[in-house]
Amino acid sequence: MAMSSLATAPSSHAVFNGRVRTPTRQPKLRLVDCRAAFSDKSATALAEGTRPEAPSPAIEVNPVNGVKRRAVSWPGMAAEIVQATSGERIVYRAHAPVHTLVLFERGTRRDGETSIEGLPSSTLRDVTRKFVFVPAGHAYCDWHNPRTSARMAFFYFEPGALPLPPGLSEAEQPLAPRLFFEDAALLTTAQKLMASIEGPDADNCAYLEALGAVLAHELVRLDRGNTKSKSAVKGGLAAWQQRVVTSYIDDHLGEPVPLAKLAELAGLSTYHFCRSFKQSFGVPPHRYHTNRRIEHAKTLLAKPAFSVTDIGLTVGFSETSSFTAAFRKATGLTPTAYHRSLA
Repeated sequence: MAMSSLATAPSSHAVFNGRVRTPTRQPKLRLVDCRAAFSDKSATALAEGTRPEAPSPAIEVNPVNGVKRRAVSWPGMAAEIVQATSGERIVYRAHAPVHTLVLFERGTRRDGETSIEGLPSSTLRDVTRKFVFVPAGHAYCDWHNPRTSARMAFFYFEPGALPLPPGLSEAEQPLAPRLFFEDAALLTTAQKLMASIEGPDADNCAYLEALGAVLAHELVRLDRGNTKSKSAVKGGLAAWQQRVVTSYIDDHLGEPVPLAKLAELAGLSTYHFCRSFKQSFGVPPHRYHTNRRIEHAKTLLAKPAFSVTDIGLTVGFSETSSFTAAFRKATGLTPTAYHRSLA
């Protein structure tokens, strides 16, 4: 994969590679490849009336016909706008060798979860105008049952295209994953780039590349200025606080977890901890604890050696009836029905 800085002149040899399997069924999209403007082969194809090849997206969407996608690419970077077209559950996945910045321009969900390898997952419901950053090589998964129609943008950066400080390599200054954060400058630039992709400037590669360069600089600036308190959603827990409390909860799934203990681990009062926890994860601490119990129960139900009663006790329910009620509320199935569905 050719690595080209966003500051260099476009090269006909620069190829964006998200290295994610292209779905066999493609939605009907209008896709534009900005590299075509600098390719003799593509120029010939355009003269003959043939559409240039579109960039392969780094995000897999399931179902593929549940969204409309519009993408462009240029040396070192690609971008696509994704608009949900149905109210059914949609799953987005990626594990690519490129950095990915996700903007949830609008959207709320009835249910869902977003996770990045290396961070605790979040079930935040209202994700409007929030960003997610997935460094190259990190697994990313987002699923949601939408309450309102979701509109997202994905910006893909080749690692060598980001403007790191002089003398520092990607290995010396790795970018950190970030889940649901806000930044006014980053939002303004991202929305300008989206408007250009959808407007009359979609074929103006120089303008798109310039906006992409600004977006890359804003992203690196944000990461360099990152502190523990800035790494979370405004008003939420910092990344280190999220790691500490979620690790403690996971280690004590079968036991009562006092709020006072979690607040102590985060270094906050109980009141401020509860408020910040819900801001970060979208649910109160006790609901998060219950959800983690149910997820662990699902894992145990996949193993025929355990009975429903034993599993309920293992994850902290003293009565089988209370375990069944909680499991049904979370999944829509009883534990026994869920176990049978796995057979």
